[in-house]
Amino acid sequence: MVSRSVIMATIATVGVSIGLTASGAIAQTMREYNQPTTTTQTREFQRIEQPLSSKILVTTGGLGLIAVELWWFLFSKPKSRKLTAQAGIQTVTITVDGGYEPSYIVVKTGQPVRLNFDRQDPSSCLEEIRLPEFRIAKTLPIDRITPIDFTPNKPGKYEFTCGMNMFRGTIEVQPPTNK
Repeated sequence: MVSRSVIMATIATVGVSIGLTASGAIAQTMREYNQPTTTTQTREFQRIEQPLSSKILVTTGGLGLIAVELWWFLFSKPKSRKLTAQAGIQTVTITVDGGYEPSYIVVKTGQPVRLNFDRQDPSSCLEEIRLPEFRIAKTLPIDRITPIDFTPNKPGKYEFTCGMNMFRGTIEVQPPTNK
């Protein structure tokens, strides 16, 4: 799996390349714009000719960014963790840094669950955690572990989100196994 730093570096490189190419085209356009012309101005849009290489580069860069976005949101698999009970409580520590790690948690019904949220990211979006099905909303102080305790009574998949609903995780509640 490609790390986030490699993805971000690739996006930054493509952005800088597009910016450098576009700045030359803008400078040329401004030079042509400042030249006196003998034609009359109309209120309609006028076509600005761009070199074919600029068109290809911008199109390729845009398609590349769309591909990265689709992969990121649709095809990247969340890391999951199945909890085991320690002293009768299913416990996991979730690192909050640009999202939730792990973002998929598997627990058993009828057993208490403790989610320890360790917030490392200073962004305001991640300063709150919400578990709507369990009627829980808590502020997460930065660089501190905040425990959230609850007991799931029904099997199913339950979502937890940041305060702005941008970052998400899933808690899968499974029925207890009979031995």
